[in-house]
This record gives sequence, C-alpha cells and structure tokens, in this order.
Amino acid sequence: MFMRWHDLLFLHWPMRPEYIRPLIPTALELDTFDGWCWLGIVPFHMSGVRPRYVPLPLALPELNVRTYVKTAGKSGVWFFSLDAASWIAVRVARWLGLPYYDARMRVESAADTIRYDSVRTHKNAARAKFRADYSPTGAVYRATAGTLDHWLTERYCLFAALNPDRVVFGEIHHPPWALQRAEVNLDVNTLAQSTGIHLPEQKPMAHFARVQEVVAWPIVPLERMMPAV
Repeated sequence: MFMRWHDLLFLHWPMRPEYIRPLIPTALELDTFDGWCWLGIVPFHMSGVRPRYVPLPLALPELNVRTYVKTAGKSGVWFFSLDAASWIAVRVARWLGLPYYDARMRVESAADTIRYDSVRTHKNAARAKFRADYSPTGAVYRATAGTLDHWLTERYCLFAALNPDRVVFGEIHHPPWALQRAEVNLDVNTLAQSTGIHLPEQKPMAHFARVQEVVAWPIVPLERMMPAV
C-alpha cells in the first residue's frame, strides 16, 4: 500500500506499565521508556491511499489510539482502535484483523491551525468523540536516536487484534519524521475511555508533522513473523 499522511498530531501521556499490561496480549511485551508506557492518540488525514498497481486512490481522515510493544526483535505500535471516515476502508481493514471503526469526521485548516472533529458511529461499538484545534510551533527538527521524541515517533511496524485470539502484524517504511512542537486546545476526548483507559490529568506531550509518505506491507498473523522454535 502507498499513502500520504497529512497534518499529524502526536498526543502522548505516560502510563504505569501495570495499568497497560492487562490490555495487551501475552504474546507481546510492553515497550517502555525509562520504566513508563506511553498512551498515544494520533489524528491525521490521508491521501493517495492505494494498493500497488491500483490507479484510484482513497482520501480519508484517521484517528488512532495506541501504545508501544515489542516481540521477536521488533518494536512497534499496538493499536487499541483506529477510527476512519470511509466505509470501504473500515471493512477492508476489519477483514484483515485490524480494529477499525466507522466515524463521522471533519478536518478543516485555517492558516496553520487544524480543526479536527470525530464522532464514532460504528454499530455496537463503544462511543468515542474527539475534538481539538492544533497548530505547529517552532522549527522543524529530526528527533535524535535515544531521545523520547524519537522513541515515540520512529516506529516501523504495527500490532493489533480485532479478535483477541488473532494478533496481526504489519511493517511500514517512511523517511524520518520532520517534527515540530504543537499547541493543542483539546475540547473533547473520550477515545481512551472507550478502550477502558482513563488518561492522567496532566497535559499531554504534543508533536506535529506536516506530511509523510508511507509504504505499508501486507498485514499477516503474528505467528508468521515469529521465529520457529
């Protein structure tokens, strides 16, 4: 799959590992930074989404809730949920085993400010809303390896499970992130709560990225990438 991601906001809160561990399949280890897990919420919108050789790309907003895990030499993103404003994209992703949900979403921009509004509409799913204004501040920079900024953002594989008994895995590739600090006015956010997580009261760490071009490889069951015993 080829795609282009636009106007990403990385919001992150530190979480105690013992709080997150029961929510992650036992086949995966928690990935921590200085002893802490991090819970991320990432709104953005995509363009040019298409499988190789397919000439008609999709464009859609997406919003995900994530933490970080590792196994078998791979360190990546665990997705609790992914909301998207495309009936087709949600159906294909769920068929692959990814926890995608239908949502009514609107993304607007004025000058450097992004207005992002999402309401989950998926049948029989926990309700979830997100509404925020955000904008980049400061100079563009590349995160240095070993820093928290780098650890949170430079991730090149994903893990997820629509069915708890079937964890899936996929790899992606893109250039290093061109990051900026971000200012955020977070009006409504019940995304984490819909997964059973209560966020700490503190203000989240916030990063912005204007655009990223991405290649994604096929989603496969986790056992396919695990080494033979």
